[in-house]
Amino acid sequence: MNDNKLTRRQLLRLSALAGAGAVVAACGAAPTAAPQAEAPKADAPAAEPTKAEAEVAPTEAPAEEPTKAPEPAPADAAAGDVPREKSLALGWGADQVGLMNPWTAGYTHQDGNAMLWEPLFYFQIFADKELPWIAESGEYNADFTELTIKLRKQAKWSDGTPITSKDVKFTLDSQAKNDKLNYHGAVEQFVAETVAVDDQTVVVKMKEPAPRFKFEVLTLKFDTGIPMVPAHVLEAEADVTAFKGAEVGADGTVTKDMPHSGAYAIKTWTKDQKIMDLRADWWAIEAGVAAKPAVERVIMVNIAADMGTVAQRVVNNELDSALDFRNDIIANILKQNDKVTTHTGNNEPHGYLDWWPNSLWMNTQVAPFDDVKVRRAVNRAIDRDTINEVVYNGASVTSIYPFPLYPGLQKFADSAEVKAAEEKLQPRKFDLAESEALMTEAGFAKNGDGLWEKDGATVPAVINGFEGIHADIVPVLVEMLKAGGFDSSINFGPDAYQNMADGKPGFYMFGHGASLLDPYAAFELFHSRFSAVMGTSAGNNRFSRFKNEEFDKLLDEIAPLPASDPKFQENAAKLMEIYWTEVIDVPVIQWLHRIAYNQTRWVNWPTTENLGPGCNGAFWAHTGHLVVTNLKPAA
Repeated sequence: MNDNKLTRRQLLRLSALAGAGAVVAACGAAPTAAPQAEAPKADAPAAEPTKAEAEVAPTEAPAEEPTKAPEPAPADAAAGDVPREKSLALGWGADQVGLMNPWTAGYTHQDGNAMLWEPLFYFQIFADKELPWIAESGEYNADFTELTIKLRKQAKWSDGTPITSKDVKFTLDSQAKNDKLNYHGAVEQFVAETVAVDDQTVVVKMKEPAPRFKFEVLTLKFDTGIPMVPAHVLEAEADVTAFKGAEVGADGTVTKDMPHSGAYAIKTWTKDQKIMDLRADWWAIEAGVAAKPAVERVIMVNIAADMGTVAQRVVNNELDSALDFRNDIIANILKQNDKVTTHTGNNEPHGYLDWWPNSLWMNTQVAPFDDVKVRRAVNRAIDRDTINEVVYNGASVTSIYPFPLYPGLQKFADSAEVKAAEEKLQPRKFDLAESEALMTEAGFAKNGDGLWEKDGATVPAVINGFEGIHADIVPVLVEMLKAGGFDSSINFGPDAYQNMADGKPGFYMFGHGASLLDPYAAFELFHSRFSAVMGTSAGNNRFSRFKNEEFDKLLDEIAPLPASDPKFQENAAKLMEIYWTEVIDVPVIQWLHRIAYNQTRWVNWPTTENLGPGCNGAFWAHTGHLVVTNLKPAA
């Protein structure tokens, strides 16, 4: 038993602070295969955000006795009449009017465009399996230097043009040649040549063994991967990044849209809402890949930052789902409308595991965080059990890993080698006495205020973060660090992300948008090739600026290996041990998406009791296309 637990008074104080964090949630990190992204955005939780989180103020939970607000008309008259019971109203955003081309500057799949564009493959994260889509198969050769892809003959664009190997070749060749495109780096690095063997066969020849290329680049999941694009449209454009894709009239009517392959077509698009109707000729129905969707109309309603108001609209059955909520807001929604559920129903934590586990990052090149003893002392000052109790009402959300514990990663974490390293190093251990001994060994002494000081300076322990998503957890962490003698405070200001990128002294509350199947991508974030020198930007997900020759060597050896290779498992366990030994960053929490699913009109949302399409339930993710097309009318 640890005698250094926070007092009851402190716990109550922390609870009050956590309760003040009823704010909008988001996660935004670019994959390692893609170029570095900006800071996360509160109304676009992933790689292609639109509004800075610093602009989003904390909100209040919905009122205890909501007043029924009038339901807005689900569509403009210009869009045609579709009854509300056949329409799906989603609270998100729609203000990037006209940007439907996946390659245009400013495009995001998150504002409903995921309903338009499809990949060769999807990945069903909770079912832990690949879902071939435009492709019916994709097989590597024995050494992962060639990938042979077979396309479905029935696949076609919305203008009736067949989807063929020419489109796949154009998509990959363009990514390789055009450094403005998101996956240019990954395709240029790995792809030697893309060969269209016949209309339905493509062979991707690699420059080196690339066992993860298919998953990381050609498979859509969460917010990563690339959809296929129509060669017959974009090859005619001098600059594919300048072509918007949709022509929109002054009244919002879409007069012309770019041929696409998804289930829906845009009818109207204004800064207030985006309306998409089901295409009767969607190829996947005829091909037997999907049943005819019950949702005939998707309405993306542009919501304001006040998530209390958004929650009220869910309670009032105006919205069928919306951007995810903080825990106390969604708990109130569930109390006020018994037709609303979440991924875990009425049970904590009211959400599912997202791919963006958050750590306290720090620049390991600057004092005092260049001293591993200081980093270890910080980790020993974090009481993860109290965080679970105070912030998450007893749900187990805290973490010691830089990756989410999805099935493949849970298997790795449970392996004998990793468990042995965990037992030896005890990365979860909370012990202020040990933290104090480490700081003393590092040459620090406590000043009159009880703060660690060396050479007249305290430890710069300000936590840079984003109020829109961190207002519940960061105040708790600050109090824990203060209790450990660290001079901690909060910076939710507009310079928070820039401080992270610039490597300013302090902590950075941020996620690891990387691994989903195996730990390679998460560990790659700490490779020395990403250790930017001071004076240059570290870029997204690479804030630690960590350098370790042994770490690099182990990682480089497994780069060409599949996760099933025993050598991969051996090295990965050693990398896990280095991560914990060196405290490259201080892992704090797994990330959660707490999404309200209103079952008044629609059921078959993906939950723990009903996997549905097996993917995460965020309609704004690439796999939102699967979520929407699998919904069923409520009885």
